[in-house]
Amino acid sequence: MQTTTCPLDCFDGCSMYLDADGRLKGTKNHPITQGYLCHHLNHYHTWKRISKPRFRGEAIAWDEALALLVEQLKTHTPSKTLFFKGSGNLGVMQGVTKCFFAAHGSVIASGSLCDEAGDAGIVEGRGANLSLSPLHVKKSDVVVLWGRNPSVTNSHMLPSLKGKTLIVIDPVKTDLAQNADLYLQITPAGDLYLALLLCRIVHMEGLEDKLFLETQTENFDSFLKLIYGTPMRTLIEKTGLKLDDLAMLLSLIRGKKLSILVGIGVQKYSFGHSVLRAIDAFGAMLGLFGKEGCGVGYLSNSSFGFTSPFKVKAKTERLPVCDFSKYDVVLIQGGNPLSQMPCTPKVKANLAKASCVIYFGLHENETSKRADLVIPALSFLEKEDVKLSYGHEFIGRMPKLIDNAEGMSEYALTQYLLKAFGYESLEDETAILEAVIASNSVEKEGFLISKTYETLPYENGFYTPSKKFEFLDEFEDTFDDEGDFYLLASKQNKGLNSQFIQDDHLYVPLSLGLQKDDTVKLTSPYGSCEYPVMPSSKLRDDCLLLYSGAKNANVLTPPKISQEGECAIYQEVKVTLVRLP
Repeated sequence: MQTTTCPLDCFDGCSMYLDADGRLKGTKNHPITQGYLCHHLNHYHTWKRISKPRFRGEAIAWDEALALLVEQLKTHTPSKTLFFKGSGNLGVMQGVTKCFFAAHGSVIASGSLCDEAGDAGIVEGRGANLSLSPLHVKKSDVVVLWGRNPSVTNSHMLPSLKGKTLIVIDPVKTDLAQNADLYLQITPAGDLYLALLLCRIVHMEGLEDKLFLETQTENFDSFLKLIYGTPMRTLIEKTGLKLDDLAMLLSLIRGKKLSILVGIGVQKYSFGHSVLRAIDAFGAMLGLFGKEGCGVGYLSNSSFGFTSPFKVKAKTERLPVCDFSKYDVVLIQGGNPLSQMPCTPKVKANLAKASCVIYFGLHENETSKRADLVIPALSFLEKEDVKLSYGHEFIGRMPKLIDNAEGMSEYALTQYLLKAFGYESLEDETAILEAVIASNSVEKEGFLISKTYETLPYENGFYTPSKKFEFLDEFEDTFDDEGDFYLLASKQNKGLNSQFIQDDHLYVPLSLGLQKDDTVKLTSPYGSCEYPVMPSSKLRDDCLLLYSGAKNANVLTPPKISQEGECAIYQEVKVTLVRLP
């Protein structure tokens, strides 16, 4: 039985195989997958594929499609050509396409629509962003889910939560929150202030790990000035919580092995990097790093310690605020900017000004339907690759299991273009992948893992210049929260951003007295849009929710970028609501 690995944008990186009927099954002996798969993979064979190349809505032959691609790239100035890559597939080989565009002198979109603000904050404090594997969390006594919902985004973490004291911090009352030992329904954008408030109370009560602070941290005195420099009343008001709630939290974690699992929602603000630095500071004050069953986990840097085979030098355009109107040719690989980028009306208007939009991907979406030239990609089952997970230590090989002549791999397309333009070809695909694996892997109990995790994360110190954890000493909160409702963006359980099943409802609190499928009009500083509603008991009275990937989910979101990390800041917006007849 030959196994492969799921490449989707998810913590789990599941190990699986194809059964006799061609269906995906979870590998039972894999420490993370444990024999079961998520909804996406259980129904993967049912999702409709792009099966034929097309040009301006008409199906064309492969040789014609590739000839048109080369013609467009040769006709237009390289500096007026943009390469925009999404994250529908996180295999190592997905980055190979950059090699052609860098050699060609094109512009490459950089940054993130996801997690890079938080990652930047973690790197500032720890020097490197390492993961908390489910196997690590399994050894905890208490787990805090801070803006993270494993039921939806990390289902293979769920077994590690069994029997734990569970604390949930989230403006949305998730299914796990309903049965948690403590649920704190925080005000959106209040996470940084909650972290600072907890740090202040820990210090006031003398609960900090003094030895850890003295030997393994820097800048603690400046951090104390920061947490005591903001009035206590302000910190409490910003969180929307009560001191009794925090006292209960501290009583539940005192003297326990504690893991804090943080989701991306907390950092969807201009100051998102500071949010993660503040949560990390709370972890550092408790001395959580480098200890069994303890730590702060986020979306880790999956490639940390590995060679980067496709690291290139090129001009860049910041992805969250990418201005497509500046380019004649835009090639979009595995992404859907017409749904997922902030401020859809602006993105749509700018993309319409490009002379030729090329979509290279697997499934139809809003962007593929708009593209002039569509080139079908191969699925992860039909090409060679490797998955480095951002949720655990295991390395997943992805051998080719199926033949398919109706698509093209990223490697093959890149080689074709390099040859067509007379640029230096790539080395053998297998050699590239084996070099990546060999650069930072070791076999342990029959599985490949990253060498970084042979010891506990940060057990041997941090990766900062000082080799110590470095506390923040300032932050800048620029959120002008004028407006009636916070607009939240969350993941939903049957979709993955704009892939698979979409839920197009606007979720509203019961206090509004609306009925299912009533229509409302929302307005923000960036636009207005009408939505059918779904009343929900899970929301605060000051919150509305649009799931990521929903139709018109980004009509109202700000076309702005985070202070650090070149990341979209979807939730830094408040909206007004009008009921329509």
